[in-house]
Amino acid sequence: MTETNNRPISRRNMLKLGVGIGVGALGITASTLGILEATVWAPQRAYVQTTAVKWSGIQFDIGNFIPPAQMLDPVGNVATQGVHFRFGPVYTLFLTAELTRMPTKGDQKVLEDALSTIETSYPFSPGGAFTFISYGLPYFNRLPVSLVSSHMPRLLADNTRFALEEAVPGPTDVSALNPNSKKKTFNVAVVIEKNDLLFTLRSDSLSNLKSISDWLQGSNSLISPTAAAGRANQSLNDQKVQSPSFSGLLTFTSSRLMFVQSGLPRKIADANKLSFASRINPHSPMWMGFADQQGNGAGPAEITTFQGNASARFTNTVPGDYFFDGSIQHLSHVIQDLNLFYAHPDEPFTERCQYMFRSNPIPSIGNTDQFTDGGGPAFLDNIYHGVHDARANAQAVGTFQGKHRMGHLAALQRSSRAADGTPIHIRADGPGFDNMDVPDGSNQPKLQFTIFVPTAHFFATMRKHQGALDLVEAYKVDDDDNGLERFITATRRQNFLVPPRAHRAFPLLELT
Repeated sequence: MTETNNRPISRRNMLKLGVGIGVGALGITASTLGILEATVWAPQRAYVQTTAVKWSGIQFDIGNFIPPAQMLDPVGNVATQGVHFRFGPVYTLFLTAELTRMPTKGDQKVLEDALSTIETSYPFSPGGAFTFISYGLPYFNRLPVSLVSSHMPRLLADNTRFALEEAVPGPTDVSALNPNSKKKTFNVAVVIEKNDLLFTLRSDSLSNLKSISDWLQGSNSLISPTAAAGRANQSLNDQKVQSPSFSGLLTFTSSRLMFVQSGLPRKIADANKLSFASRINPHSPMWMGFADQQGNGAGPAEITTFQGNASARFTNTVPGDYFFDGSIQHLSHVIQDLNLFYAHPDEPFTERCQYMFRSNPIPSIGNTDQFTDGGGPAFLDNIYHGVHDARANAQAVGTFQGKHRMGHLAALQRSSRAADGTPIHIRADGPGFDNMDVPDGSNQPKLQFTIFVPTAHFFATMRKHQGALDLVEAYKVDDDDNGLERFITATRRQNFLVPPRAHRAFPLLELT
């Protein structure tokens, strides 16, 4: 993908599209919307021919529909030498919902027709929309126990456990289960949510996402982009389409918007006059200054499924099973304490770089000025040093300045990769900026986090390893040298099952 600084869409034109009204549907305030309107540009993406490409049975597998990774230099320019980065759509909107009653087979058809209507109205591309749907345990608890237990994938390591289990508080989350875990600024207890459904909507167009969100909630107006000459340029034609006849079936419980574009967090920070704004790297797509879209940081879609691939397999799923091509999606909502993360003079670039990556070796020592504009490069390689790298960091083996350290990525990689080094996950997370769960109601930098993994147990283990409390205690790692944990507060968590595309509308219901 090539992102060039095209003209941003003007507020006047956004209002014509209906994006300037009803912003609550996007989970953001009007002021944040205005900033996005003024700063986001439509990416110039290399054209991807999709007419002959079939949809994958894996709902979230959009690899064939977005441009490949590109080599970028440390400030994000396309280069002949550098690191491969791959960007998905600019915007992702997470819509959670609860059921007001048990759905019927008629409701199943209504939902499938609604999903098909969206895909008929919008190209399956970044300029159109990608729509995925997944289901929480509350949904499956409505179905007959015998039906669910006979089709739900089971862990190969423990046949008594299912691939879908509810999320649990992470080891450093604020929770009654973690009485010693406290956060300096946002000391908010995590809530395990109880949603039945999760819609994940992705697009380069904010207006497309707002239209789809409104339409699902009863607007009766679905704006449909049509391809111009079969190419990437598109015009918008306002088409009236009857909203799904859910008959009061769904209550939408939250709307969370994430945005990923190089330099956008800094622009939002500048526009809001955030105290740490000048310390954010002006090229980074992430609040913490380091690009998180490395091409080698995510596995192929197949490895995250229940059946897995040649590199790793975690459940008893085999071809022909109902949930073949299914997966687990974890969704959490995270407040980032950037005043603490960018604290001057306590947190120079060298410290922040080690918190994010590792210390043996540190990926970069940054600039002479360790604070202005991030103090160092944003686009650095996520190199895998093996499952024992985190322990070596904690033991101070070859670390920068000889200190006992814990890096976020080194800790994750204790269990996040297969024996051959392939990542066993696909992350689709990015920045947000809203007031959800903030005690004083102010807008704060967020991480809207979602990840696709083969089992809920796999994610819980990976999150436990990320916290690395065992290594921190064993090797006396100072709290101030322990990764990112003190800078992040997860306020909501939930696990969902992503059914295969063939069974995406109320799975198993047709078998009742």
